Amino acid sequence: MCGITGIYAFNQVGSFYMINMAKAIDTMAQRGPDARGYFLDDYIGLGHRRLSIIDTGYVSNQPMYDASRRYVLVFNGEIFNYKELKKELIDKGITFQTESDTEVLLQYYILEKEKCLTRFIGFFAFAIYDKEEKSLFVARDRMGVKPLLFYKDEDKFVFSSEMKSLLAYNIPRELDEVSLFQYLQLNYVPKEHSIFKNIYRLLPGEYILVKGKAFTKKRYYEIPYSEKNINRAITFEESKEKMLELLEDSVRLRLISDVPLGAFLSGGTDSSAIVALASRHTNYLNTFSIGFKDEPFFDETKYANLVAKKFNTNHTVFSLTNQDLHEHIFEVLDYLDEPFADSSALPFYILSKRTSGKVKVALSGDGADELFAGYNKYYGEYEIRQGGWKGELLKTLYPVLDKLPKSRNSFFSNKIRQYHRFAEGANMTAKERYWKWSTISSEKNIRTLFSKEFIQKIDSQEYTLRKSDCTKNISESGSLNEVLLSDVNMVLPDNMLFKADMMSMANGLEVREPFLDHRLVDFAFSLPVEYKIDNQLKKKIVRDAFKDILPQELYNRPKKGFDVPLIKFYKRELRSLILELLDENFIKAQGIFDSKEIEKLKNSVLNGQYYEQEAVWNIIAFQYWWRKFLSK
Repeated sequence: MCGITGIYAFNQVGSFYMINMAKAIDTMAQRGPDARGYFLDDYIGLGHRRLSIIDTGYVSNQPMYDASRRYVLVFNGEIFNYKELKKELIDKGITFQTESDTEVLLQYYILEKEKCLTRFIGFFAFAIYDKEEKSLFVARDRMGVKPLLFYKDEDKFVFSSEMKSLLAYNIPRELDEVSLFQYLQLNYVPKEHSIFKNIYRLLPGEYILVKGKAFTKKRYYEIPYSEKNINRAITFEESKEKMLELLEDSVRLRLISDVPLGAFLSGGTDSSAIVALASRHTNYLNTFSIGFKDEPFFDETKYANLVAKKFNTNHTVFSLTNQDLHEHIFEVLDYLDEPFADSSALPFYILSKRTSGKVKVALSGDGADELFAGYNKYYGEYEIRQGGWKGELLKTLYPVLDKLPKSRNSFFSNKIRQYHRFAEGANMTAKERYWKWSTISSEKNIRTLFSKEFIQKIDSQEYTLRKSDCTKNISESGSLNEVLLSDVNMVLPDNMLFKADMMSMANGLEVREPFLDHRLVDFAFSLPVEYKIDNQLKKKIVRDAFKDILPQELYNRPKKGFDVPLIKFYKRELRSLILELLDENFIKAQGIFDSKEIEKLKNSVLNGQYYEQEAVWNIIAFQYWWRKFLSK
């Protein structure tokens, strides 16, 4: 697990930018505190920061060269099936100098070029330069666990694991107005676009080949979903057995490590399932949970303790107060180099920070909800597509629900919030509903926040195209699998996995997600919807498969998640920050927002009259980022 960066200059002008490589490498020191390396040639530069996990000796530091020194590799990630692949290569007469997965990746690329990507089980972003052909090959893993950003103009192609590293090359910083609009709706910028014009993300399952000025971008993997290819011949019992088999093999592979390893244990089904399977393959498993002293509604440590006791893990609970949360807010905001407003990044950061003091690798249950329909919104979508009295009743009650208090901070107000969103969505088309349930604010509300001058800069046609791309898999006649596929392609990589990568790597911790093994993902999208969800149970196949393995108290237990109590912070600890970032003079000089609308918002927040804490945090997070990266 590491940070990578590089520059491929097309001409002498582009080569001048190579002087920035040292800075680009060093901005990622937290991602890779164990080693630093670089390769420079006339028109190519590759940089690397290493977090040593497999074969931790210096011989596996990067950049890594083959024996002929024709090929040079920088690699972020892990190839979990590298031992099997290495045996295949040895059988072909290839010799190795290290015990690392890095060298296996390099040798497999030399042997099969881009076809090697289909052989790897793992997560990665890597770049290989061929000195003879003067070509650069850059690739990202199938599910988008590891990030990769790039910029290209007439003089150069530049890439990095993080935005702050990319910006170190002094490339233009021009705000993308459509990206900002979507960020304010979603809490993140989706798909291949970034907050800056001309800076893009390589999408999951894509690679780039650069040779001279020729630039080719291709997709090597897509989830093989088609409603026609759903396997209806397999029984539910057979599906449970197959799912368990695939998940256990995924966990087994992800236990490979030459440094201390553990697992996050929230007390939910997903992380508990990972711990249960991991305990079959190791006699000493470290597990880590966070509890919330001041927010008992969100504290799930009781269930985590049950799992830890059952599987005899070496369990640690980090019990947090609201003061602990507040003390880390600025560390999170300072590390984020793109606008990102999912407030659960804060407890994830703290969990990663404290876990990294004990291990360097942690397994996580991320991905199960998106694959197997674990969220409440999936239940709502299922009910609407099934039809029936529940949807009709909530439609009727919508005017009442609209007036009741809604938040995630108590059982009652959370239920009202859920029913209200369901009632709104029930009256929409499938595409409109998907977008509504993916966002935190409507287009109408977002528009009121912008100044008239800024609104004119937003390309409405481009916004429509991007929105359509996000909803392209949704149809009126399709199944819930379409919604799951859309979330796996957008919400998972751009929100959940971005958060996990940034918050863990800020603390030098590698997080591995066994549910996102592509073999399991492919299998999940071959299953009928009714194996995942019905009128009584979400994530049905996972819950039933582990019903007799996990403590009974976990079966069909409501999912809680965690929202940081930002409303409390707004009134006290964050008051001065809000006054700074939403100051009328600052807003006017910035030229983005309507100063009168922001002033009303600021006053209502500070007076405790505004309860949409997500929407407020969204603006604050952007303002903090803007001041750091765009303020002159």
